[in-house]
Amino acid sequence: MATLIPSLNGCLSRMTRGEKRFAQRLEEKLEGDYLLWYDVPVGNSGFHPDFIVMHPRRGILILEVKDWRLNTIQRIDKTRATILTGSGAKEMFSPLEQARIYAHSVCSLLEKDPQLINSDARKHEGKLIFPWSYGVVFSNITRQQFDSTNMGEVLPDTRVICQDEMYKDVDAEVFQERLWQMFPWQFGKALTLPQIDRIRWHLFPEIRINQQADLFTNTEDSDNTPAIPDILRLMDIQQEQLARSLGDGHRIIHGVAGSGKTMILGYRCLHLAKVLNKPILVLCYNVALAARLETMIAEKGLMEKVVVKNFHAWCNDQLTHYHVPKPRGVSGNEFFIQQVQAVISAVDSGQIPAGQYGAVLIDEGHDFAPQWLKLVAQMVSPETNSLLLLYDDAQSIYDSNKKRGRFSFKSQGIQAQGRTTILRLNYRNTAEVLHAAYSFAREVLEPEESDDDGVPLIRPESAERHGPQPELIRLPSFDKEADYITGRFKQLNAEGVNWCDMAIIYRSKFMGKTLTQRLRDNNIPVEWLNENSHSRRYRTGENSIKVVTFHSSKGLEFPIVAIPGIGYLPNRHGELKDEVRLMYVGMTRAMDQLILTGHQDSGFGGMLAKVV
Repeated sequence: MATLIPSLNGCLSRMTRGEKRFAQRLEEKLEGDYLLWYDVPVGNSGFHPDFIVMHPRRGILILEVKDWRLNTIQRIDKTRATILTGSGAKEMFSPLEQARIYAHSVCSLLEKDPQLINSDARKHEGKLIFPWSYGVVFSNITRQQFDSTNMGEVLPDTRVICQDEMYKDVDAEVFQERLWQMFPWQFGKALTLPQIDRIRWHLFPEIRINQQADLFTNTEDSDNTPAIPDILRLMDIQQEQLARSLGDGHRIIHGVAGSGKTMILGYRCLHLAKVLNKPILVLCYNVALAARLETMIAEKGLMEKVVVKNFHAWCNDQLTHYHVPKPRGVSGNEFFIQQVQAVISAVDSGQIPAGQYGAVLIDEGHDFAPQWLKLVAQMVSPETNSLLLLYDDAQSIYDSNKKRGRFSFKSQGIQAQGRTTILRLNYRNTAEVLHAAYSFAREVLEPEESDDDGVPLIRPESAERHGPQPELIRLPSFDKEADYITGRFKQLNAEGVNWCDMAIIYRSKFMGKTLTQRLRDNNIPVEWLNENSHSRRYRTGENSIKVVTFHSSKGLEFPIVAIPGIGYLPNRHGELKDEVRLMYVGMTRAMDQLILTGHQDSGFGGMLAKVV
């Protein structure tokens, strides 16, 4: 079965009847290595072909679908058509001409990439390394009706699929033959997966990851042509299909660490900002992640329409804006408890209005207490009912979740049943890092049965990217640990690793203080995110080592991570299961290389020695 992007359920509301039938035939009659895109904009041109069909060996085919009937076509030639509509005659491009324009636009875009151009001087030199073509689908005109007219003189019959050639009972091979007879030529070589990814990277800029789009836009070669990175990062097919298929209403994404949840949130913001008039609210629990999300949203140019806050900062803003008294005479955790309750009470009384936002998106939703989720769900405008919740129970590490128990989303006003997508594949970590992290935390992360909403705790699967084994370095003292990490990072930097690609993740404040001072003493640029209450702004553009707590590291990632003080763990103030989850979160921040240091035997040290 072919992969349709968006999924059929995700685009039914905007499909014509003919487009729906044709999409169903494409899915049913084509094998699993076919990729199909429906009504997806190409590049920055604004073109929306009805269907793009791609196959590794066949190439790319652009198709326009028309639900015209024979008696509604008043006139048609090679470039123009006049159609009778309910409001009179309407002139437009011939559908074949429209498909041709789209196909040439696609080719012009892809021909800018030398890696997609044929260098063989004997055949097709300077041309794309795969075939391409275009055609038309008439969903309400049979082949007999088509042949009874002179349309074949302006629309070659080999480039047309008719109504009876897309019936459900049509043989799959016959259906495919109709598609591929549209090609004037065929190549013998199949596209590789990296080449397919390059094609997708060019055609669909919105699926590029991180700053790839900025790199493409801002970097130029000698003739002012945008330079193309050698290494491309983009959504995989499942992530792209999910991002484009979310649709309206409440949507839940249950994804393991490193599965691309935050990336999908960014794509969703980009889409909603184009179609909604009301502001969009993005919430998370921890301050550092909120800063990173804000940076990501700013890079997409969405700050005028998207509000990014950590949950308690948003509560404070609500109390301030609507003149609701804030808690007095209390501090610490009790202040935050009363602060949230004040917002809840004000919403219940109507002093703070519900439905303020066109959409609400919650990242790391496993950090939210049930009553928080109920509150936030009320902030979604009933006109859109657009709520996206991203979470992973394996990373639930905050005190609020100890009280969460086995509550259901339904009980908090969130419609999760039948609206939940599970992402099992971890892309962030190498197989070696993921194996070590999961093996260490296995006992608290074992998959569980589904809850009332049909959402289970799931085991992460590796995308099989490989790197060095994690290291556990035993040293005489914590002071020596600080020396070792400082020297190791200096060596890595001398070998070409940027300071900003390295991070230290720690459990107790004295660890962060000691490591930060040691780095500063060695004139190494460092940013201690938790140094004081005003220092949790995650500055992505600063080339410095980040020093961050386990808690604040959630949602962040770095190529190289060092975790000191293993001998002091588990923290005596925390429960063992919570400490294991914290360590799992810290370990899975390492994309490529994980370095652990300790100076005495402990429960954690012994457990880690078995897996590292």
